[in-house]
Amino acid sequence: MTDYPATIAAAVDHELVIKKSRFLAHVAPVCSPEEADQVIAAIRKRYWDARHNCSAQVTGLRGDRARSSDDGEPAGTAGMPMLEVLRRRELTDVVAVVTRYFGGVKLGAGGLVRAYSSAVSEALDLATLRDRMLLSQATVAVPHAEAGRFDNALREWVDAHGAVLGETAYGADAAFEVWAPAAALPVLEADVAALSAGAWHPLVTGASRVVDAPRA
Repeated sequence: MTDYPATIAAAVDHELVIKKSRFLAHVAPVCSPEEADQVIAAIRKRYWDARHNCSAQVTGLRGDRARSSDDGEPAGTAGMPMLEVLRRRELTDVVAVVTRYFGGVKLGAGGLVRAYSSAVSEALDLATLRDRMLLSQATVAVPHAEAGRFDNALREWVDAHGAVLGETAYGADAAFEVWAPAAALPVLEADVAALSAGAWHPLVTGASRVVDAPRA
């Protein structure tokens, strides 16, 4: 479990057609409101001839910044429903833009809400999610002759324990950087000791950071 909203790994495009109106959804990961605004501007430029380019964005580590725009659709029928989808999915650092090409048939307020929210929801169904976790740093230093064996073992370990393998520094020893949940550090200690017959132990640095990791 994580105390932080998740995000998406890469941009996704999806098209939805309802009563001849085309809804082109674009969802993308962003790092700030400014970057989200740049994505929206790029979509507006790409689909300059569309009647509406509605948008919603959530940013911040805890998803505490949010904006939405109906871009000419009746108030509350586009941007806010799109934003609600992002909120329900518990996502942050993501922007959604839905471009509408009007097909000549009016959908009504309820139809617009369903269309815009569905376009975003279906696009997110295609996205790869990344969970955000607060992880603690540990360093495992081993002789160079053991580096290959420990590299393989630690890659398996992080996959099994919701951890992430960071940079490896090669100096007098090969120093592997492991970012793991605090509760898993005693397990790392025991497993490294078992792998090395008690010769080596992880150095827990006390540093911590929020890390994006692929959802299992």
